[in-house]
Amino acid sequence: MENVKKIGIIGAGSFGTALAMILANKGHEVTVWARDFIQVNQMIKTRENSHYLPGVKLPETIEFTSELGEAAADKEYLVFAVPAQSFRGVFEKAVQYFDSSVPVINVAKGIEKGTLMRLSEVAKRIMPEVRYIALSGPSHAEEVAREMPTTVVVAGYDHDLAVDVQNLFNTERFRVYTNEDLMGVELGGALKNIIALGAGISDGMGFGDNAKAAMMTRGITEMTRLGYALGADMATFSGLAGIGDLIVTCTSMHSRNRRCGILIGQGMEPDKAIEEIGMVVEGISTAEAAFSLAKMCKVEMPITECIYKVIHGELRADDALGFLMGRVTKNEMKIL
Repeated sequence: MENVKKIGIIGAGSFGTALAMILANKGHEVTVWARDFIQVNQMIKTRENSHYLPGVKLPETIEFTSELGEAAADKEYLVFAVPAQSFRGVFEKAVQYFDSSVPVINVAKGIEKGTLMRLSEVAKRIMPEVRYIALSGPSHAEEVAREMPTTVVVAGYDHDLAVDVQNLFNTERFRVYTNEDLMGVELGGALKNIIALGAGISDGMGFGDNAKAAMMTRGITEMTRLGYALGADMATFSGLAGIGDLIVTCTSMHSRNRRCGILIGQGMEPDKAIEEIGMVVEGISTAEAAFSLAKMCKVEMPITECIYKVIHGELRADDALGFLMGRVTKNEMKIL
């Protein structure tokens, strides 16, 4: 048994809960914070997160609280598992309970609307000395919680800290790799959600595997193109946080982004589709941020542009198809 660590999980959604299970099953002392005290009481009473992970029994050793200080204070690691657009607000409140020596492991995948900042940049703006690690990759919580084999990547500018976090999470069923390209890992995790919306729209319109394969392949090209323009390592987009996460998000019904896209492709208004999903759909917000970044960097991202315009009611899905298929022919290998 490794040394027992005190770990706070900030956010009791599906992935935060699944990671809490991994850490608790390794013998660590885990406290999970949820904003809703009704949800907290339900999880304490039933040992189940019925809204996000129905049917999964939670370890008796996990503690739950609706008091942020209880989860964040006196901990050796903090895992932030709140939606990307909520990260700033929660992090600003949490910093009063811990200092910059405590590693912050963030699992949200998104780009902040308005500021166009990656979440590591948001954290650094609030706490300049933050020890920040991003955890990303193809990892549906529904499978992680049931101990199905999963591989992820942790990334940060401090290699030793990344290795430390790698060892903290690694198990026989949850394999963790490291990567020094924090920017690329953050961008890959965020941008693939946009392409997953597109894959879902394609499915919802009744198209087949050929269309989805094209969407995914040209989508990873767009992700790589923007990442390179911003300073990321192109190789990262061929890894777990890039093509790996893209594959699982575009093909699985666990993916909220794909399911939302399917509803939009079937003709449902985007706002209604989000309401139908009943959870945060990160690709909606990220599409807006990526569209702005692409214009700012003068990077060509036609799929992203079309998805942005479809979800904002500026373009019909069938018109977007005509635009993408009717573009001037090009050499596939010209990525940049």
